[in-house]
Amino acid sequence: MHPYGVRDVEKLLRLPRSTIRALIAAGFVSPARGPRSAWLFSFQDLIVLRTAQALADAKVPQRRITRSVRELRRHLPDAMPLSGLSICAVADRVVVKEGSSRWQAETGQYLLEFDGNPADGSLSVIERKKAAAASKAAEPSWGAQEWFDRGVALERVDAEAARQAYEQAIVADRGLLDAYINLGRLLHEARRFAKAEHVYREAVKACGSDPVVLYNLGVLLDDMDRKAEAMAAYEAALRGNPGLADCHYNLALLCKRLGKPKEAIWHMSRYRTLVGNKTP
Repeated sequence: MHPYGVRDVEKLLRLPRSTIRALIAAGFVSPARGPRSAWLFSFQDLIVLRTAQALADAKVPQRRITRSVRELRRHLPDAMPLSGLSICAVADRVVVKEGSSRWQAETGQYLLEFDGNPADGSLSVIERKKAAAASKAAEPSWGAQEWFDRGVALERVDAEAARQAYEQAIVADRGLLDAYINLGRLLHEARRFAKAEHVYREAVKACGSDPVVLYNLGVLLDDMDRKAEAMAAYEAALRGNPGLADCHYNLALLCKRLGKPKEAIWHMSRYRTLVGNKTP
């Protein structure tokens, strides 16, 4: 387990040292001691520290905070999962986000679907007590297609707002394939690889093995240097649509890198045939 010093905690959580000391004194965490009696924090300690501070800022009573973070610690992994992990302060309760589900920390009960985002290397607490109510009041009562159209219109001027619009479209219609595709692409372009992968895999679950989704997943996995998985995704895309020229091209390059010259030649031949014998 990777230990974090006080400076790491200050940098990752943006908490001043005085706050860290106060949270330790309150008994929310009990860090180990390293050389010269320096505090050493675990991944779980980081999560608990930031969550406890968020709840304190939200004026949650200390007794409830203590109970919540104790239950929270019981469910936390030892390290950041690939699917992502975030903590939310929802009113006076604590909710942990891991992959596509969330649970209430005091009961361990799963609630609504979430996305995870470990790709940016941060540990975040989303406080929704007031923000969620304000957002809900201001949020237009649009349908899936209207949210999708808004996402398309926003892509060139505000990528983050476009991503949020696509997320709303998916909430309104779990089967809206184009929203998954566009959202996954924007996340990939922002180098939020883990979240993009989650979106594409959710698209497969909701909409089936669409060739474009599988191709995009292959490109993503290739960029993540997960070559064998990228090849499997490309091959699955071609089973659904053998005419995806770019998929043949990417497979040709990938096969060459993986020491499969015959397959590389075959896919490059297919690519050139599909694009009219034009050299890329």
